[in-house]
Amino acid sequence: MAFIDKAKIYVRSGNGGHGSLSFRREKFIEFGGPDGGNGGKGGDIIFKGNRSVNTLQKYRFNQHHKAQNGTGGSGKLRTGASGKDLILEVPCGTEIYNEEMSIKVSEILKHDQIYYFLRGGQGGKGNAHFKSSTNRAPRKTQNGELGKEVTIRLKLKLLADIGLVGMPNAGKSSILSMLTNASPKVADYPFTTLNPNIGMVQTLDQEFILADIPGIIEEASTGKGLGHDFLSHVERCKILIHVLDCSENNVMKNYEIIRKELKNYGNGIEEKNEIIALNKIDIVDEKVIEDLIKIFKKEYKKVFEISAITSYNLNNLKKYCLELVK
Repeated sequence: MAFIDKAKIYVRSGNGGHGSLSFRREKFIEFGGPDGGNGGKGGDIIFKGNRSVNTLQKYRFNQHHKAQNGTGGSGKLRTGASGKDLILEVPCGTEIYNEEMSIKVSEILKHDQIYYFLRGGQGGKGNAHFKSSTNRAPRKTQNGELGKEVTIRLKLKLLADIGLVGMPNAGKSSILSMLTNASPKVADYPFTTLNPNIGMVQTLDQEFILADIPGIIEEASTGKGLGHDFLSHVERCKILIHVLDCSENNVMKNYEIIRKELKNYGNGIEEKNEIIALNKIDIVDEKVIEDLIKIFKKEYKKVFEISAITSYNLNNLKKYCLELVK
């Protein structure tokens, strides 16, 4: 399924039903009096978190959503039926904005979290409501309240325990596919991954969510390419695995580029716990690996030498991650 992290939708709550104009008519009762019931309430628009949903795809092409109207009241003081609420299920991590994206209205972070976004219109009063000592046979009724219609934007930020970051073609997707059941597109050229991918790393008694954040490039923090879109998914990751392609000649330069973009983006993402994964060690001279490890250990970084192709040391990386997310 395609990963869609943005959607613009139009939502409308239900109208309230109209109040009824009715008088009691029974045999032997000449002046039965008013018995018009009230209209039913219009349906609400409700957002609900669902952990089994991980994309906004269904809202990209299905943009109009309307709750049911309440029905009108009727005689014998019968109140109209309330309109059915419309529940819009969204992935955990979804933010709700106004159309201009200037105000964040709410966010859905937990499974089964409920947010009442638009209340349906109240039902109108039937003529029985207006009976008084001075007006025994009122013909006045009240129309139901109209529902509200709003254009909003949804934005999804992944809720992952650990995020894989690094330059394009560093091997992030290969690591994700080896550690989880996810099937990201993997190929030997940059920008294979154009959308984030997520997977679940599981053991008998523990699990965590791992996200492959698409390749971040220089000046991503200024919006170059899809920089802001990619970096926003890093915000909610608790831990980062910084994947470096050791077969490149400029490993440290690539590392510094990513660190700079994380810092420039802000929101504290550069301060997250960072694990260094030196990938493709199966095709690199051992002395190069040793020198890189020394550099990172001076920075007090936890370093793993790995090969996503041969699976070398991936199990130890997984064990370490499981300890961190306990």
